[in-house]
Parts: sequence; C-alpha cells; structure tokens
Amino acid sequence: MFDILNHEAGIAELRIARPPINLIDVAVLRALRAGLVQARHDGARGIVLAGLPGVFSAGVDIAALLEGDRADVRDYWQQVFLLAAEMAHGPVPIVAAITGHCMAAGALLAVFCDYRVMARGAWHIGLNEVRVGVALPACFQYAIRRVVGALHAERMLVFGRMLDPGQALAMGLVDELAEPGQVVETASGRLRELLALPRRGLAETRAIARRDLADQFADVDALPLDAFVDAFLRPETQAVLRHVAAQARRPVANAA
Repeated sequence: MFDILNHEAGIAELRIARPPINLIDVAVLRALRAGLVQARHDGARGIVLAGLPGVFSAGVDIAALLEGDRADVRDYWQQVFLLAAEMAHGPVPIVAAITGHCMAAGALLAVFCDYRVMARGAWHIGLNEVRVGVALPACFQYAIRRVVGALHAERMLVFGRMLDPGQALAMGLVDELAEPGQVVETASGRLRELLALPRRGLAETRAIARRDLADQFADVDALPLDAFVDAFLRPETQAVLRHVAAQARRPVANAA
C-alpha cells in the first residue's frame, strides 16, 4: 500500500507502493492520511511523498469506484477532501518526489506539497478530470491556481492537458527536475535545506505563506462533497468512466 522509510535529519519518506501504477483507492487515501500523522508523531520534521520508479500515481482507481454504490463513492471522495485538508494544515513541510507519471489525483496530491521534484524523462503530469466529465471543486482549483497562476490553471484544467516534465517546470507545476534515480535524494536535499533553518522562524513563515490554502479547508464539512459526488454519478460521467476503466491500466490511459 505504502511504505514509511526513515531518513537522516528527521525526514520520513512515505512511498506509495501499489503496483503496477499506484492507482489510488480508498485504502491508499486512508493509509496516506494516517501515515502523515504517524510520521509526525514519530518525530519527523519533514516528509518526502514518493512513488515507484516510473510512476508517482496514475490517479483514481476508477474500476474500484465503479464497483461501489453511492455510499462507497461518497466515502472515497470524503477521504480525498480529508487528505487534502490534512496536507493543507500539516505543520511540517512535504516535498513531492515525482518519480514518473503523475496523473489527475496523483497530481493533486503533489500540488498540496510544499515543493515538487520531478524525474526527467518521457513522463506526463496533469489534471485531466474534465475529459471524463468531472469538474474539480473550487477548493482544489484554488490550490492549483496558487501554484501555477490563474491563466496556466485555466488552460490546464479546461483543456485537460498533460504536460511533460519540461513543460511542467516552465509552468511552475513542478519546481525542479532530477534524473530518475536521484528524485528522492533531491527531494530529501531540499527538505534538509529547510530543516537547517531556525525551527520557529521556518514554522511561522511557512504557516503564513500557506494560510490561504489552509483557509480553503478550514471547515471540511462545508466543502461541496455531496454536489461533487452527484456530478461524479451522472450517467454521462459514468459512461465515460466505464470506457476509461475498460482500457488497460496504463498511466497514459487513466484519468480522474
């Protein structure tokens, strides 16, 4: 499901490990949220969120969602909102080590991190929910806009564009590129730089800088969960999702 690896300097690595392409099901969402809390409880001062070689995450496990009823779908998306809120309010910095393809829900996870390092190579990153008839709620679109800016966010979301690493770097969706075998180490290095700063000043500065994001998730119960679930369950959306799920589970084919 995922592994927790302890590095030096108070850094914990949470590695999503659900081969072959790290699709995100409800168990992964729960495990990630619990893992963030556990890592801090165990004394981690910074967290690296990583994937497998060649794939960070190919997004939502659509096939698993299609097998459930409305309660299952609602539970899934509630866990997405809760994980986003946990990351928005988390008191320690998180750096994403984007080890390969990073699609849709995977890219959303990366957006909530403090810094993003992506592997050079023939990978893709982006949020293509519009292509399956899903509109990301405003709170998630806000998180994307604060990273790439309003115009880039609009182009990426409305067109459902997938970007290569160079395009993602130019847009600001990722902060740095590294060779595939060095992504986790590079991400850890950026955390070590942060953690070398005076602790109180870092914590207070980071809290101020991310306050706008935290405010978006100040009240999880007020977020538009049921409206999003209703939209996800629309017949036309379900038809597109079933078509996607019928394809081979390849990173380039997955969405949502």
